[in-house]
Amino acid sequence: MTNVAVAPPVRDRASSARLSELADYVVPFMLRAVADLRVADHLREGPRTVDELAAATGVQALPLYRALRALACRGVFTEVEPQTFALTPLAQPLRTDHPESLADAYPLLEADIRAWAGFGHSLRTGEAAFDAVHGVDYWTYMAAHPDESARFDASQQSVTKRELRTMLDSYEWSEFGTIVDVGGGNGAFLAGILKRYPGVRGIVFDQPHVVANAPEVLAEAGVAERCEVAGGSFLRRVPDGGDAYLLKRIMYAWNDEDAVRMLRTIRAAMRPSSRLLLIEPLMEPGDAFDWGKLYDVLLLAMAGGGGRSLEQLKVLFAQADLRLVRVVNTRMSPIIEARPV
Repeated sequence: MTNVAVAPPVRDRASSARLSELADYVVPFMLRAVADLRVADHLREGPRTVDELAAATGVQALPLYRALRALACRGVFTEVEPQTFALTPLAQPLRTDHPESLADAYPLLEADIRAWAGFGHSLRTGEAAFDAVHGVDYWTYMAAHPDESARFDASQQSVTKRELRTMLDSYEWSEFGTIVDVGGGNGAFLAGILKRYPGVRGIVFDQPHVVANAPEVLAEAGVAERCEVAGGSFLRRVPDGGDAYLLKRIMYAWNDEDAVRMLRTIRAAMRPSSRLLLIEPLMEPGDAFDWGKLYDVLLLAMAGGGGRSLEQLKVLFAQADLRLVRVVNTRMSPIIEARPV
């Protein structure tokens, strides 16, 4: 056997520094905690001292100073004078009044953190770490913890606002008489569609505890009279007769067996002319950055599901008597359209 010399690794301080940056969880935890405190809101009028910020947010000054000082060295906030901080461009989206606000996008949920600590279970088994750590699945846990469920819903609504900005003009929503948003949460996405297109009606469908806040969201958007709210399980039955059935970031949280059950349930409610609109990332090969690939791992840890390729989706559609029609790309997730066979 020929011996092959292996070159020793090259000293590369830049790669080591970058890897350390990627592996660091201190900044994400601090950022989420400070966002929860609404520190950015208290800086919208200009710089303030740590003592003022601590009093306004109900925390101690010294720990808050240490957190803001650390975030400032990463470009989030700036210490304009000793123990006096101001917003930077990177911190602006943490304001609740920012047009692209991320103030609610990153809640610091203890249940999620504990699940990530058990992520090795997902790597070993392919199953959700959350279930192994907590003894129940994610949705059962949230139903039993309404405070955390509300914070999770708020984080999803933050993403929904960005999705609306990219998708309202990307698809012909006005073609539908009635859109059924399956797994529609508090109705924020459907409310955005109905507000833009006054000729469309809607039905928000999700678990009863999830849609409990939908009437308030719909009323605030001024579309409550054109939108019903219904509670139930989309693995058993969904409202009949919709012109479009929307699944936005829902199906990829489920394994193939349950995904097919979901699709068959929706197919049973569809008319021959109805359409299924699936909004979720597509898993494509290559090294290009794609947030969907990151979210795919998040789903593995929390729910045991994950993203799929277009070919994998075609297989699932076929098992539910559906066929792929087209893919409409947007700046976020694509809109994948299917119709009854």
